[in-house]
Amino acid sequence: MGRSQSLPRGGDPRFGPDADDSGCPVLHVDMDAFFASVEVRRRPELRGRPVVVGGLGPRGVVSSASYEARRYGVRSAMPTMRARALCPHAVYLPPDFTAYSDASRAVMQIFRDVTPLVEPLSLDEAFLDVSGARRLFGSPAAIARQIRARVAREQGLTCSVGVAPSKFVAKLGSTRAKPDGLLVVPAARVLDFLHPLPVDALWGVGERTAQTLRRLGLATIGDLAEAPYAMLRKALGEAAAAHLHDLAWGRDPRAVSPEQVEKSIGAEVTFDVDVTEPEEIRRALLGLADKVGTRLRRAGQVGRTISLKVRLADFRTVTRSRTLPVPTDTAREMFDTVWALYAALAPAEPVRLVGVRAEGLAAAGDTPRQLALGAPERGWREAEAAADAAAARFGRSVIGPASLLGNRDPHRIENPPRP
Repeated sequence: MGRSQSLPRGGDPRFGPDADDSGCPVLHVDMDAFFASVEVRRRPELRGRPVVVGGLGPRGVVSSASYEARRYGVRSAMPTMRARALCPHAVYLPPDFTAYSDASRAVMQIFRDVTPLVEPLSLDEAFLDVSGARRLFGSPAAIARQIRARVAREQGLTCSVGVAPSKFVAKLGSTRAKPDGLLVVPAARVLDFLHPLPVDALWGVGERTAQTLRRLGLATIGDLAEAPYAMLRKALGEAAAAHLHDLAWGRDPRAVSPEQVEKSIGAEVTFDVDVTEPEEIRRALLGLADKVGTRLRRAGQVGRTISLKVRLADFRTVTRSRTLPVPTDTAREMFDTVWALYAALAPAEPVRLVGVRAEGLAAAGDTPRQLALGAPERGWREAEAAADAAAARFGRSVIGPASLLGNRDPHRIENPPRP
C-alpha cells in the first residue's frame, strides 16, 4: 500500500498509522491526484509518466497533475501554458468529467459500505464518522487501512487518509499523509501536531490573511494560538479572529453531515480568444446546457431557476437569471432560456467566458411535470434521456449537443425567444 508506514513530519511515530486512535472518530479520505489517476488507470501506458489534466487552450487551467508532473512544479489551478513551460514532455489531456464522476460514485460507495455518515466535499474527498462502525470493522485506523486497501484493489486508485478527533484536524492529517499515506492524530496530541504547522495551513487563511499574520510576527499556528486575542480581532475582524483562534487550539465542533444537498449545478467555458460572433456563443451555450442537463438527470434533480454568466474581455462579469414556471432537467429548455437571456443582454464587448447554471434544485421524482398547452406527452426529456442511454453505451461524443436542435441548423443564428 505504498506509504502506509511512511510517517510525515520527519517520521514522528506519535502520528503514525499505529498511534492511539481511541478518540479519533473522524476520517478525511482524499484521493491522490484524482483526475490524473483516473486517466492513468484507463491508459496504463501512462503509468510513471507526468500526466496533466486541464484546459488545453491558451487560457486553459490545470485541473489535476500526477505526482510525476508535480516534481517539475506543476500544480492545480496553474495556467496550462505555465505547466507546459515547466514540464513540456508531460502528457496533457482534456478533462473527462463523466469518467471522474463514475469513479467518484464507486469510491463513495466503498465509504458508505463502512458507515452511512459520509460527507462528500467534492468528487475526490469526503469526511466519514466511523463511531458506529467500530464493532464491525475495528478501530478508526483499522477502518482507514481497510478503505485504502479496497479503493486500491477494486478501483486501482490510491487515497490518503487523516484520522483525528475533528474534521479540521483530519483534513490536515490527510494532506500531511500524501501521497498514498495514512496519518493518525491522537486526541491528546492535537496541539503537538497543529502548532508547528505554518499559519496558512488553517482553513480560511488565504494569501492575504497569511501576509497580515506574518506582518504581526505570526508564522506558525502555535504563534497564532498564543497571540493576544485583541490583536487578532483588530487585524482580522471579530468573526475571522474567533474562527482562527478556535482552530489554532484544535477546537472544531462540527459534526459529519451526510445530507449535503447540491444547491446548484453548472458548467462554464473560457474561450481561447475573446469571442464576438453570436454563432460561437450560441454553440457554446448549447454545449453547456447539454452538460448541465446530463448532470441534473444523473443526479435525479431538476432546477427551477436558470442562470447565464458572461465574462467580458475586460473581466467584468454579468449574470442574468430566469425562474421557470416548472422546474426542468432538459438541455433544450435551459438552452432556450439562456439564449434568450444572452440576446437581451446583447453585450457590445468581446466575450471571454460563458456559463450556464441550474439553481433552486429539487428531486425530480418529487416535482410534478406540467405539459404546456398543445405539447406532446412525450418530448424533449424523453429524447434526452434516450441520448443519455446511448452516450452511456457508445460515448458522449456520439450524441453531440447539436441533436438538441432537432431539425434546426446548429450553425444558423436564429432570433432567440425573448425573456
